[in-house]
Amino acid sequence: MPTERSAARYTSVAIILHWIIALLVIAMAPMGWWMVDAIGDPASQQTAYQVFQLHKSIGFAILALTLVRLAWRLAHPAPAAPGGTQGWAIFLAHATHVAFYGLLIALPLTGWIYVSAGWAVGVDRPLNVATSWFGLLPIPHLPGFEGERAVAFGAMGAHGLLVWGGVVLVAMHVGAALKHQFIDRDGVLARMVPFLRRHDTGHDGGSGAAGGSGAVATAAGLAAVLVLSGAGWALNRPAPPAHAPAPAAAPAVVAETVAPAPAPVENAASATAKAWTIDKAGSSIAFSGTHTGEAFEGRFEDWDGDIRFDPADLGGSKVVVRIRTASARTGDATQENSLRTGEWFNADRFPEAVFEAGTFRSLGEHRYEAGGTLTIKGKPFPVVLPFRLTIGDAGASMEGEVDLDRTALDLGMFSDAAAEWVSKTIRVKVAVRATPA
Repeated sequence: MPTERSAARYTSVAIILHWIIALLVIAMAPMGWWMVDAIGDPASQQTAYQVFQLHKSIGFAILALTLVRLAWRLAHPAPAAPGGTQGWAIFLAHATHVAFYGLLIALPLTGWIYVSAGWAVGVDRPLNVATSWFGLLPIPHLPGFEGERAVAFGAMGAHGLLVWGGVVLVAMHVGAALKHQFIDRDGVLARMVPFLRRHDTGHDGGSGAAGGSGAVATAAGLAAVLVLSGAGWALNRPAPPAHAPAPAAAPAVVAETVAPAPAPVENAASATAKAWTIDKAGSSIAFSGTHTGEAFEGRFEDWDGDIRFDPADLGGSKVVVRIRTASARTGDATQENSLRTGEWFNADRFPEAVFEAGTFRSLGEHRYEAGGTLTIKGKPFPVVLPFRLTIGDAGASMEGEVDLDRTALDLGMFSDAAAEWVSKTIRVKVAVRATPA
C-alpha cells in the first residue's frame, strides 16, 4: 500500500482546497483593482461599497481555507518529485510553495489591518466600516489600529505589493505546470488535476527539497513574502496632512423649531394623565436616509415606552421611550455592525437611547407636538416631535416623524463628518398603537 510520500497524486482534500482557493484568488484581483477607483466616483460608489464588502468576505475565506490547507499539508506530505528532477528545480518548487502559503496568509492580514485602521487611503480621510462575513457574522477589527493613518497607508502599500508578488508567483506556477505537462510529460500536473492521465516516471523518494536545502528553501520563500511586505509598507508612507482637520461643530438644533429643552423626565409614573399600554406588534420606530447615494430604511427591533397622555390633560402628560441601539436593523449586515461601533451608537457603552417628552401642545385637528430631549451616547438634545393622534373605542393610534441632524447628534463623525457617505439628515418615523392600561 503506497504511503503519502509515494502517492502519485495529492489527496482529495488537498485538491479540493487548492482549486477553491485558486478560484477565489482569481476573483479577488480584478475586484480589488476596480473598487479602488470606483469607490471615489459617486456614480459607482454604492456598487463599489458592496464589492468592497464581498472582497473582505472572500479575503477572510481565503485566510481560513489557507490555514486549513497548510495544516492538511503538514499532516499529508506532497507526492515525491519525478525521478531525475534536478536539485535546483526541487529547491525552487519548495520555495515557491512556501511563498504561496505566506502570501495567502499575509494578503488577508494586511487587508484586515487596513480595515481596522479605519482610514481610506485613496481619498486620505477617515472611513471606519465594520466587517460582516458574507452578512452572516461580524468580524471584529484588530485592536490598536483605529484611526492610525500611517498604519493604513503602510498596510495598503504592503497589500498592493503582495498582490503583484502573487501575480508573479501565479505566472511561475502556471508556467511550471504547463512545462511539466507538455514538455517534460512527467505527470506532475495530473497530481492536482484529477481527469488528466498520470505518467509513471518514477520518484526521487522525496516530497520536496530535503534536509538542509529544504530548510533553506522554506526560509527563502518566507523571506520573499516578508521583503515584499516590508518594502510595500515602507514605500507607501503618507504625506503630511494638507491642513489640520477642522474642529467638530458645536451641537446644532435638531428639529426645525425647538423650544428650550425641559428638565429630563426619568419616568412617566408621576404624570396625572391616563396610562397606555403599547401594542408592540402594531407599533414601530423606523429611520431612513441615504448611503453612498442610495436610499436606505431601517428600524429598531427592541424598544419600550411608558405613555401617560390625555388630550384633556396635556400638562399632566409625559412619555418616556427607551430604545436599545444594538437592535438597529437595515437589512445590510455591514451597516448594522457599523451602527453599533463607537462613532455611531456605541452600543456596548451606551446600550440605550432615550426620548423623554414632558411638554405637549395641541395644533388642532388631532395634531400635537411633543417637546422633550433625545439622549444618545449620554448626551441630551432638544427635540420636537409633531404627531397625529386618533383615539377611538378600540384604543389610540399615533403617527409622527421628525428629521434629525446626525452631525448634531455626533453620529458617524469620525468617518463622515461632511456627510459625503451617509446623509446628514435622518428621518425618524414613529407609529404607536396603544390601549388603555
